[in-house]
Amino acid sequence: MDFRFWIKNGAQPPSLPSPIENPKSKTGDSLASIGQTASLPHALPARSNAGSGAWVTTREAFWIAVEALRAHKLRSFLTLLGVVIATTTLIVVMSLINGMNFYIADHIANLGANVFIVHRIQWAQSYESYLKARRRNKPILIEEFEYLRDNLKNYRNIGAEADTQTIDTSARYQNHSVYFLDIAGVTPNMIDIGGQKVASGRYITEPDYQHESMVCFIGQDLVDAFFPNVDPLDKEIMVDGIPFRVVGVAEKIGSTFGESQDNFVHMPLTTYRKFFSARPSLLLNVQAWDAEQMMVLEDQTRSLLRARRHVPYREDDTFGIDASDTIMETWHQITAAVFGVTIGIVAVFMVVGGIVIMNIMLASVTERTHEIGIRKSLGARRRDILMQFVIESSVMAGLGGALGVLLALLVSELFNLIVGPGFFNASVPLSAVLVGLILSTGVGLFFGIYPASQAAKLDPIEALHTEN
Repeated sequence: MDFRFWIKNGAQPPSLPSPIENPKSKTGDSLASIGQTASLPHALPARSNAGSGAWVTTREAFWIAVEALRAHKLRSFLTLLGVVIATTTLIVVMSLINGMNFYIADHIANLGANVFIVHRIQWAQSYESYLKARRRNKPILIEEFEYLRDNLKNYRNIGAEADTQTIDTSARYQNHSVYFLDIAGVTPNMIDIGGQKVASGRYITEPDYQHESMVCFIGQDLVDAFFPNVDPLDKEIMVDGIPFRVVGVAEKIGSTFGESQDNFVHMPLTTYRKFFSARPSLLLNVQAWDAEQMMVLEDQTRSLLRARRHVPYREDDTFGIDASDTIMETWHQITAAVFGVTIGIVAVFMVVGGIVIMNIMLASVTERTHEIGIRKSLGARRRDILMQFVIESSVMAGLGGALGVLLALLVSELFNLIVGPGFFNASVPLSAVLVGLILSTGVGLFFGIYPASQAAKLDPIEALHTEN
């Protein structure tokens, strides 16, 4: 008989018959012992409450599971590997998507308060639709801007912007040069519509626009390159060989996907048309008074442009209208597809991890058959045995989920250190951590039911006859 179990659990081992005892008295003593055992439950005091027994069982099952993991480290690692990988993958992907959502909302979809853009091609569409639009759609010209400005009703602001389409642009001041410059012609009210702000000096004014003034508004990259220790206002710089006087400096914007947004020169649109392109393709920025009015203005703009361009009723628009909501909706469709693929991968890893846990728990039931028989002989019920093994498998999977959470946090921090400064930061949401822990624990619970039921069904007499 194994006395270690009795001593470990603080129970008094049963007394053995004395060697000098009369063998004939064994039968009577055994019957008396059985009678005492049968009457023992009636002699014990009633439990104070059912909850304390469940808590004790849960606590003991938890520490048994922890001890099993500690005693078999390599087996435990291999057992939990699938759950760890699945949890890590889920949280890392959710963190990247969460970080990119904030990044897209701040840097890409931030068109301004209650602003939508009218331009040649609709954003965020399929490649085939894009190619079709390039062949079909005509550029937005200055005449259409003036037409909308004069005929659109109840708007707050409407502005136009023309960008250079080449990459060989440059600016020079004395012996310093800046290349790959973004040169734009703008209307004066663009400062009130977009997200740019004036750091010093002023923006393009209406007199500048009307008189085709040779003035410019520059970004911080040019200030750092040309005027690191002096005031840039009223200095003359050469933009593609043409002299412009600096009248204002913008606040620093930063970079988007590693590309600086401060390497620009803005000038009056009239001046831009005079020196760079007589009939440029424009982006029109229309600002409503509030969010409710935006839909009305979009419909008015679409009707006016279709009428001016003589677009038949059944044909698609020959221009694009985009707002922040449109961009974010398209982005969410993309991330939903990515997340769907991730869920499939996570499901595979979770199922594999759950099957491994179930196999380990079945082996554990076989190894501890004798122990189960002893517990049942002492009065353990089927539900006690069932709860013990279900809790053990849940704890194993839950610990795997916790390791996955820690690994995901580490991966997210490494991503932010290596990639984040030039792009976006991975942001781990609390919901991702909770989902990872609940999902991993649920997998252990589900795949632990069958081994637990097998353990609970064991016959105590047959289990006691099984050797460890």
